[in-house]
Amino acid sequence: MILSSLAKYYQRLADTPDAITGLARVPSYGFSEERISYILVLKRNGQLVDVHSNLSDDKKPKGRYLTVPWSVKRSGQFTEKAFKEGKNNAFFLWDKTAYFLGVESDGKNGLKISQLTFEAFKKLHLDLLADAEDEGLRAVCLFLRDFWKPEQFASPLFKNEMLDANFVFKLDGDTEYIHERREATNVWLKVIAPKADASKAICLDTGKHEPFMNLHPSIKGVYGGQSSGGSIVSFNADAYTSYGKSQGENAPVSEIAAFAYTTALNYLLRRENNQCMSLGDTSTVFWAVAGDGQTAQQAESLFSFMLNMPADDGQQTAQIKPVLDKIAKGRPLKEFAPNLDPETRFFVLGLAPNAARMSIRYWLDTTFGQLASHISEHFQDLSLNPLPWREPPSVWRLLIQTATQGKSENIPPQLAGEVMRAILTGQSYPRMLLAQLIQRIRSDGDINGIRVAMIKAIIQRDFRKGLIQEEVPMSLNLSSTHTAYRLGRLFAVIERIQEAALGRDLNSTVTDKYYGTASTVPFSVFPRLLAGSQNHLTRLRKDKPGYAVNLKKDLAEIIAGIENSFPRHLSIEEQGRFAIGYYHQKQSYFESNKKADAVADESNESTNNKG
Repeated sequence: MILSSLAKYYQRLADTPDAITGLARVPSYGFSEERISYILVLKRNGQLVDVHSNLSDDKKPKGRYLTVPWSVKRSGQFTEKAFKEGKNNAFFLWDKTAYFLGVESDGKNGLKISQLTFEAFKKLHLDLLADAEDEGLRAVCLFLRDFWKPEQFASPLFKNEMLDANFVFKLDGDTEYIHERREATNVWLKVIAPKADASKAICLDTGKHEPFMNLHPSIKGVYGGQSSGGSIVSFNADAYTSYGKSQGENAPVSEIAAFAYTTALNYLLRRENNQCMSLGDTSTVFWAVAGDGQTAQQAESLFSFMLNMPADDGQQTAQIKPVLDKIAKGRPLKEFAPNLDPETRFFVLGLAPNAARMSIRYWLDTTFGQLASHISEHFQDLSLNPLPWREPPSVWRLLIQTATQGKSENIPPQLAGEVMRAILTGQSYPRMLLAQLIQRIRSDGDINGIRVAMIKAIIQRDFRKGLIQEEVPMSLNLSSTHTAYRLGRLFAVIERIQEAALGRDLNSTVTDKYYGTASTVPFSVFPRLLAGSQNHLTRLRKDKPGYAVNLKKDLAEIIAGIENSFPRHLSIEEQGRFAIGYYHQKQSYFESNKKADAVADESNESTNNKG
């Protein structure tokens, strides 16, 4: 199903030229888009003229994408034995410097000669182009046979930073690359044409009896994966050899279908296409299928904004803010995208690296209407009053709350995929997410609004699904009798009393010392905390008697609603409710202060006007 959907998406891309350039958005069969960093410029007689850069203008320059003849998979070191046996894994008219020029990095900012790989590259081209009439192809043969030796890399035209980069050829004065010339294309198409004696099987995608791909093209761009790429269909051990079948014979996919699905996936994994987002160890790609390309692109753009919401105040954010607000409030699709058919087919694929293979974290084949509904439910579950953010948080902004030191690389493995699956399917959030949030709060003491919103979402979703009996309030609920929620409120009052009596400039607050213990084993610490609060209240009465009375009332109201004694232990869910209760009570004091400040400002302004 995944391969078939990707192959169909490839056809849509092939049939829809780029709106700006008018060119095909994906290469045709037998070609691939690769990052090419440098261009070797030759004279007609094969002599080297110059080396041109094809690097991007980014902060960390990379080779720009060019469409070139596709590559073969290379595993391990190319050996002299393999070369003598007639094997050759050089690429046609492009390659990295080890093959293209016979030099590579030695790993110590120096170079080493790679004569064997250069001989393979040279032999491939001299054999294929022996009868070539095109002047560009003849120039390549002359360059490889008569003018180039790997030792010449020391010339001023080359720098060590070019080592291991990809090169192509161009004739001096021409605008096209040599691999783009008509005869070069014809030669290559003959090379990749199916052989009369090629093994055939029933393709699992098309159902046709045709030549199958033994080794599928590499998939590149998965975050954390090998730079050479990986596979989602791969059989590379003796355990996968049965009934005389090995490698691609185990799950035959035709050469054209394998090319189509890998080309489409490589296209999606290019970040500049905005159809890929990386969360933790998972790279998520998505695409739509609709009656016309414009509708599909609209669905893809909207989905990207829904899950990867921008946090800045730029022009783009201002334009889509009304849409984001409606999504976050759970409004139906027709209100914020009236031209988008809810039945538009939509696909989401999550991939994670696993050595040379790709692990499929999740796969979703649904309608955009269902997807939008689930994402709206996600934001409703997250809702707190008041909201702790200006713009609805992206999935990354949520997940970063679970990471040590707030670093993306520290997001727990697999958690990103499980959270994304829950958001997109409406299933329960993973229990691991709740445990991780509780752990981070106990570790760094940061009980911020986003963390509390996530805890609330986890528990609230379980309530909506009938898995638990008591709902989670969006704001302070004085009538809630849930013991853990009340204990969280109680702890916030104790913290407030300490702050009022001793000030805010303390080296270590009651929260710093006791939050972890109070939220897990309340019985062991709350009696002592309450005794300390009485001392603080006595001190506070001297300076702010009215404030002391109000805080004492808060203590009494909360304790009155706690049945029996303090619990000896709180479960992970109860620890979550403790955090929510603490946050709600603390926010109520914060809002009271804001109102008091506003009243004071109005009073001062009125007095000044009278004066």
